[in-house]
Amino acid sequence: MSIPSFEDIITPNDQTEARKASLEAIAALVGNVYPNKFVRSSVSRVEDTITALKSFDKVADIDSRMAEIKASLGEGERPPADKKDVLNEELKALGTVRIAGRLTTPTRGNFVHLTDGKSKLQVYAKKGGFNAVHNDSQDSLDSPDSWTVWQLLDHGDLIGVEGYLFMTNTGEVSVHVEKLQFLAKAMLPMPDKMHGIADPELQRRFRYADLIASSLQVKAEPPASAGGTDSAGGHLGGNENASGQTLLPPAYAGVSPLTTREVFERRAKLVSGLRRFLDDAGFIEVETPMLTPKATGAAAKPFETHHNALDIPLYARVAPELYLKRLVVGGFEKVYELNRNFRNEGLSQRHNPEFTMLEFYVAYMDVNGMMDLAETMIKDAVAKANEGSLVVKYGGREIDFATFERVTMKEAIDRFVPSQVRTEIGYSKDWLNIPQKLARLNSFFNQYSSNVNLVVMTKDASDIDAELVYVEESKKQDLLDEGYRVYPTDSMIGEEGTASRWWGWFENAENKAVSDEQASAHLAAIFEHIAESSLVQPTFVVDYPKSISPLSKASPDNPQVAERFELFINGMEVANGFSELNDPKEQYERFVDQMSERERGDEEAMIMDEDYIRALSYGMPPAAGIGIGIDRLVMLLTNKHSIRDVILFPHMRPEKNNSATEDTESTEGAE
Repeated sequence: MSIPSFEDIITPNDQTEARKASLEAIAALVGNVYPNKFVRSSVSRVEDTITALKSFDKVADIDSRMAEIKASLGEGERPPADKKDVLNEELKALGTVRIAGRLTTPTRGNFVHLTDGKSKLQVYAKKGGFNAVHNDSQDSLDSPDSWTVWQLLDHGDLIGVEGYLFMTNTGEVSVHVEKLQFLAKAMLPMPDKMHGIADPELQRRFRYADLIASSLQVKAEPPASAGGTDSAGGHLGGNENASGQTLLPPAYAGVSPLTTREVFERRAKLVSGLRRFLDDAGFIEVETPMLTPKATGAAAKPFETHHNALDIPLYARVAPELYLKRLVVGGFEKVYELNRNFRNEGLSQRHNPEFTMLEFYVAYMDVNGMMDLAETMIKDAVAKANEGSLVVKYGGREIDFATFERVTMKEAIDRFVPSQVRTEIGYSKDWLNIPQKLARLNSFFNQYSSNVNLVVMTKDASDIDAELVYVEESKKQDLLDEGYRVYPTDSMIGEEGTASRWWGWFENAENKAVSDEQASAHLAAIFEHIAESSLVQPTFVVDYPKSISPLSKASPDNPQVAERFELFINGMEVANGFSELNDPKEQYERFVDQMSERERGDEEAMIMDEDYIRALSYGMPPAAGIGIGIDRLVMLLTNKHSIRDVILFPHMRPEKNNSATEDTESTEGAE
């Protein structure tokens, strides 16, 4: 095994060498430069983090009164000494404070700010007016050595200070340092405090540095990765659907971006709100296996491992669904799990190999009751995480969680079929009930939506039987030279002469039989092509085909339709729920159908779970369940268009080099 050296990990350069020298000099004065603890005071009635101290009612009140004084002053005027002295007496009366944090700038003078990752507080050290602590003995250094320690501190170092609060001549609450203790060295330079870390890959790969940058940052600007402007001033991100509607407008249009820390604090509030809602409603939180003998519970490709002692394969769970429903069988009538799922599939702006889901199940409830419950819960959690508001700004849009619409899958498709398609190919709503036309419509939209970088050609425009072929854009000129007529796929609808060829293609396609199962798959694919991306406001889509819903109960009114819904917001599937299938024989037959799909090459089709069939055979009451994608809901609440921006440590490709300093300051401490 090759073990890298420390220098291979932390590449020496001028800045790291300078920091190493300052660390050695500090060590010569204070001894242990990595002490075990620092005890903070409790002036704020809790442990005095910088945030707690600044928000403490007495400190906040004094700060507010100073703000009123400053508001009455002219430009360049300082607060009157007599008024400042009154406030200083009140601050000093609070007693000795002991706070700790990271230096936001180098110590080039007497003043510097400390941050606890969320808030900043200024500290003032006067030469000869404080003592540094020797970490090995807790003795104090003499004044000259203490001042030397102060001068040796680097931007990003962690220190603890003890002293009293006072108001500076400019009216800023600060700590007058009487003791200083060195706590840890930042061996790497800090990110640029004006812009943070600009590279989105570095933000995600080195999240700890991104969080530090968030706490140090003076001015926030939207990163290009989130839909800001590129170096040429053009907008990045965004695309259009088949109807020509913009799907993802620039992420920060008219919206002040959250800092990285604020994103994950909002995530925590959302999760806390969901958990509290369920707890208050009488649900029981449980934990089910994350390593399972069968990869069941969802149509997904699993991660596989091997248990040596048992000598069996195990799978990282793709969903906890079947375990949770076993608990419903066992008598847990309201049960939930906030769980991590793992799926060995592709990466995208909306997909990460591991992700967080909230799944819960309710006995004696059907799909309609579950939609009601989910709507109420999501509204409650959004309000708690979004400062009481149900309106969320996402890019250039406002998403209103006050109203959740309900439409069938066919209604959604019919609503968003482009008007040109309706006119040119004679589409009507009846097509959605005719398997053969569903197949043709799906083939059309599949090609139309997925091949925007290709062109379509035909040899003879008068021959409606001519084959339509997709070819690479680079071959366009060669085809023209050979006498072909070529049309770009992103403009073929509505172009003169084009629609008739599409119509001819539909009508002259080989007349193959289309089964109900195939028709259901086509219907779902058409929905995905043209409707999903257009569902901006919260919308429950219902009446899914039963054949693509192997764990859900069929509708009593239409046995071909599942009592299932999916919740879409801003074109994203956020939740999936249904009335649970509790007939063990029918569930067995559904598993058999899924196994047949696997034999035909569908790696994501479900496998037989004999023990789950056995559990259902003990009798499961009528029940409804739901899975909610926490990461995607957080994306909506934080104005982020990539799932990687709402996961603290997303999966990344192996780094090309070990440098995490590409976005750090070129000159430390630049003001």
